Amino acid sequence: MFSEEKLQAAFKAFIDKKVLIFTFDLLQQQSVSYKNSKISFLTAGNGQKLVICFPGYGEDASSCSFLGKYGGSEFTFIAIDLPFHGKTRWEEGLDFHWEDLKNIVAIILKTHFSENTPGKEKITLLGFSLGGRLALSLYQSIPEQVQKVVLLAPDGLKINFWYWLATQTGIGNRFFKFTMKRPSWFFGFLKLLNHFGFVNASIFKFVNYYIGDQKVRELLYLRWTTLRRLKPDLQKIKTLIRLHGTFFHLVYGKHDRIILPTRGKKFRTGIEKYCTLSVIESGHQVLHEKHAADIVAALRSSSIG
Repeated sequence: MFSEEKLQAAFKAFIDKKVLIFTFDLLQQQSVSYKNSKISFLTAGNGQKLVICFPGYGEDASSCSFLGKYGGSEFTFIAIDLPFHGKTRWEEGLDFHWEDLKNIVAIILKTHFSENTPGKEKITLLGFSLGGRLALSLYQSIPEQVQKVVLLAPDGLKINFWYWLATQTGIGNRFFKFTMKRPSWFFGFLKLLNHFGFVNASIFKFVNYYIGDQKVRELLYLRWTTLRRLKPDLQKIKTLIRLHGTFFHLVYGKHDRIILPTRGKKFRTGIEKYCTLSVIESGHQVLHEKHAADIVAALRSSSIG
């Protein structure tokens, strides 16, 4: 016979599991119109705290859906498909400004959440990799509306020379477009750099994947070029963090060879009171269900100092 304590424990485990499943099932794929475009987003969870999520390069909103399973009773996650990602149809040419980002988020909040929605006045931003750059850009434009920013292996804390050359200069962008159409010379150059140790194996594999397929190359050009105008001003952001007392938490993968925690450590200088950093057992793919506990803990963290 089972003791009363064991029966209660078994019942609690059953209920907890059902709650998790129920919360995870509260997934809704939705969209809003913006100018000539259709912006797709996904909501997960039904908690009172709103979290705007920006996935990484090549990912869609569904990559954030697992968060509803682990934090959906406390948070409502709103994951947005970036231009040329997921189900978003971007029809505004190869231009996406911070004003577009700000307006899209405002439309989503106004259209799908009432004025009395808890947590609407002070939102949390979550950005992974490329999504980190969007989170930083959005924070820079609406710091007074943001309570917390959680960045996972974020892009945007350091200017990458090759990205700058390919997207911020006219001649570089034309050369980038040419290379995406005729990449054979670049493969040879990359192999040479790898042979002499100027490019590590992880970056070599990473770049090779994005250059080796024609469709992937085309999307790389469209995505990089379209998002080129999102350039967070880190000094201004740090000033805003101090002014508004916004809490930042940076999460890096211990085995990540693409984006290193040294970038985050440099960013923390002067804002240590508001910005914390953790390194977890992960590669670059920090936004993954196996790291859900670390991500939700970062979202819950509120201590300053």
